[in-house]
Amino acid sequence: MSEQAIPLAGVIGHPIAHSRSPALHGHWLRRYGIKGHYIPMDVSRENFETVLRTLPKMGFMGVNVTLPHKERALALADVVTDRAALIGASNTLIFRKDGKLQADNTDGYGFIENLKQGAPEWRGADGPAIVLGAGGASRAVLASLIDAGVPEIYLANRTKTRAEALKDEFGAKVRVIDWVQVANVLDEAALLVNTTSLGMTGSSEMRLPLDNLTAKTVVTDIVYTPLRTPLLDAAEQAGCVTVDGLGMLLHQAAPGFERWFGQRPDVDDALRAAVLAG
Repeated sequence: MSEQAIPLAGVIGHPIAHSRSPALHGHWLRRYGIKGHYIPMDVSRENFETVLRTLPKMGFMGVNVTLPHKERALALADVVTDRAALIGASNTLIFRKDGKLQADNTDGYGFIENLKQGAPEWRGADGPAIVLGAGGASRAVLASLIDAGVPEIYLANRTKTRAEALKDEFGAKVRVIDWVQVANVLDEAALLVNTTSLGMTGSSEMRLPLDNLTAKTVVTDIVYTPLRTPLLDAAEQAGCVTVDGLGMLLHQAAPGFERWFGQRPDVDDALRAAVLAG
């Protein structure tokens, strides 16, 4: 890229209008005085590969990828990071100077960094974790919790076979339990994580009895619309430390921004305010 060229990045999804990533990266670009742009792109499945091959020729340094393209992005990459391979999807693509497409996944990194910031006393070795859900976000959370040294993970999903498939991939630390059994292991958990859309604006409520939840359990929800989900409200009433899902979105964005624009950005209250306003 010449000195005069303006670095470009963006986010590709279908749909994409709801994405908060442009507000997030736009805040950083303004904050650090970087003459670059971050652009939302609504791209259908059939056009995804063509668009990816064209963007580097237009001055793009890389892109974030969201639904429904995360698995396809991984399959098209020439170089795949270990964490993207483990999670089986990519949310961050880097267009390298040698012409190769590099796929990374920063969702697990974002999850753990958000947890560290929101619950600084939490340690992986504190005790078992309960993870609700067995979709793409769950894969990222499982990988990051195992890496953080969590001794045992109870995994519950409304469709049990999907949870069992994840156990087969992630190994002995993962123990699949029935959705209705979650209440029975709440008092053992050092951490409770919701990776489902339950409790999200426009989705079904989470009907999970939380009577056995104690103040020693850190509770986090990856949903951030609303910011305070019914799960977090109930956990707060039980005296738990709670961590909302917005920070995961903010932290997962930082590695990509650094690669594309050459500046390690700060995740702070000003960024949260900008993204909530945007």
